[in-house]
Amino acid sequence: MNTLGWIVLLTGAGGVASVLLAGAFLLAPHKVRDHLLPHLISFATGSLLGAALLGLLPHAMIAAGQGAAHEVGAAVLGGFALFFVLEKMVLWRHCHMDECESHGPTHEHRAKASGTLILVGDGIHNALDGVLIAAAFLTDWHLGLVTAIAVMTHEIPQEVGDFAILLRSGMSRTRALTLNALSGLTSVLGAVIAYYALADALHVLPYALAVAAASFLYVAVADLIPGLHRHVDLRSSSAQVVLIAAGVAVILFAEHYAHG
Repeated sequence: MNTLGWIVLLTGAGGVASVLLAGAFLLAPHKVRDHLLPHLISFATGSLLGAALLGLLPHAMIAAGQGAAHEVGAAVLGGFALFFVLEKMVLWRHCHMDECESHGPTHEHRAKASGTLILVGDGIHNALDGVLIAAAFLTDWHLGLVTAIAVMTHEIPQEVGDFAILLRSGMSRTRALTLNALSGLTSVLGAVIAYYALADALHVLPYALAVAAASFLYVAVADLIPGLHRHVDLRSSSAQVVLIAAGVAVILFAEHYAHG
């Protein structure tokens, strides 16, 4: 099998594995899913924060090189502005469809918006993962294999968490699974584009990484964390802290493995 074949195979395998594990969540009884969903949201919060602050932004800073910190910071700021406007547009659409107050969206409408945002951010992130895998394979086959394994390691739990967010946004299980699968498979698209236009892809990579990080931070800080604060009893709060830490730890382990 040639290099492009390995790139497509391994990036596609990561997307399929993520979808299969997310789909396994559908097999659980309804009561079990209702019990697990808040915990998966806590885990997703940690995964998003970890992926943004321990993975995407450090990669962006390193790839941009010395003296480009302000440019990367500007890309993060631009990403926040972009996703703020996008959320406003999504909320406006839902409010006009459901006849709610456009200046006072309910928690349900914010949940719908977060589902859209996570799909956009995850699609960007997965496509960029494909770019990284392609770049590694074109550098060295063994480096490409290690990078693909590391990407799969941190993508699988994150995709499960993303699936929980999509369910929380009000999507049906079939729609959430389908959209999660399409988002996961954008890594193949990113990898193929990078294979044929590597120089151009790497030139914009640091700033695209920064925008993807901004989207993850925005969803975690603007939507998920405020929702977690609705449960203030000691048991729920303790579980949230533990699961957020677990989400961060999984991403940290994956990043350490990738550079080990």
